Amino acid sequence: MKDQIILYREDPVQLEKLYRSNKSFFRKEFNKAYPEIKGSQLSQFWHERLNFENEEVIRGSSRDLIFVIVASLISGIIAKLPAIVRIEEEFFYPRNIGFIVFPALAAYFIWKNKLSAGKTAVIAGVFLTAAVYINFLPNVSESDTFILSCIHLLFFLWAILGYAYVGAKNTYTKRLDFLKYNGDLLVMSALICIAGGIMTGITIGLFSIIGLDIENFYFEYIVVFALPAVPILGTWLTQSNPQLVGKVSPVIARIFSPLVLVMLVIYLVSMVFSGKDPYSDREFLLIFNILLIGVMAIIFFSIAGSSGAKRSRLEMLTLLLLSIVSIIVNGIALSAILFRISEWGITPNRIAVLGANILILINLIMVTGQLLKVVSNKSDLDGVGKTIAHYLPVYIIWVILVTFTFPLIFGFQ
Repeated sequence: MKDQIILYREDPVQLEKLYRSNKSFFRKEFNKAYPEIKGSQLSQFWHERLNFENEEVIRGSSRDLIFVIVASLISGIIAKLPAIVRIEEEFFYPRNIGFIVFPALAAYFIWKNKLSAGKTAVIAGVFLTAAVYINFLPNVSESDTFILSCIHLLFFLWAILGYAYVGAKNTYTKRLDFLKYNGDLLVMSALICIAGGIMTGITIGLFSIIGLDIENFYFEYIVVFALPAVPILGTWLTQSNPQLVGKVSPVIARIFSPLVLVMLVIYLVSMVFSGKDPYSDREFLLIFNILLIGVMAIIFFSIAGSSGAKRSRLEMLTLLLLSIVSIIVNGIALSAILFRISEWGITPNRIAVLGANILILINLIMVTGQLLKVVSNKSDLDGVGKTIAHYLPVYIIWVILVTFTFPLIFGFQ
């Protein structure tokens, strides 16, 4: 597209067609081509149009606000269902915690993307099918497959949210935008929670001064409704005002990338002398895998949040080294799982973790290979983004297998 932009730099009709064909990609390619065409008045106009950032907070329409309020109330009611219809909390929350927020977020993007009735029906049907399935699983105490299904169901619902987010344009750029949205949402939700925590402390403190103890009431009826509203409000704010945190999540990822790299190296060296290892300690192996997922998230957010911006060689080298160290961590975790299987046999947990680690290892090797090309100037960052985006369905397939087939394969054990 860069060559076409240069070719049509004086043709407003063709530039508009290119822009509408893929807005985010056009912006990225235009910024690359701008140094060569900045002498043109039309090019200067497009540069200002594409890079202008509104510093004001956009409140959105009244319909947006009504949607946020209604969705938050519905999510709060779902969260309070055990108290409303007298369902055991131990039964309800492990199975349904994902349905408190994900359907509301999916509904927001269905509305904003103006998805067709067919796609909306598919999304609603998948949510309903998943809800029926997880709630009709046998209530077997200490069932590993049940726990695995509940955990992986959250990732499955997240994937359905991603389907609603990308809408009709299921391109690699939209998938990367979805990952970036997740990073922005985490930042915004954290800010909202901090503000809400301060307000909660002040409110309870003020009422206690006048002799009223509202702590139980506040947490049972205010906080329960407020917590599900956080991601909904955060989504509305990030989508209406991308300038608020649009650059924060990639900056955080860039700051923490070298710090995490140093921490990982020190951790691996310290592990040798600590006497602890993932081969004999199950909890240590669990922490090891959580650490691996966290590092993967930092790498992915760093790439997804780049938005076509130029990255220094040092940043790319840091990501490359972080990917290599992550492969080492994954290799250790994978060998530990294989060791435990050979020593103590196959269990649902070990198969689930083994499959996830193999998929992560393959993805890390692919990403590392692309980063190596970027560092050696044989490719650009787009190749890394494509690798990440195109591999996401592989994770989703594994999530579906664990969620919906493991209880049946292993007899709900």
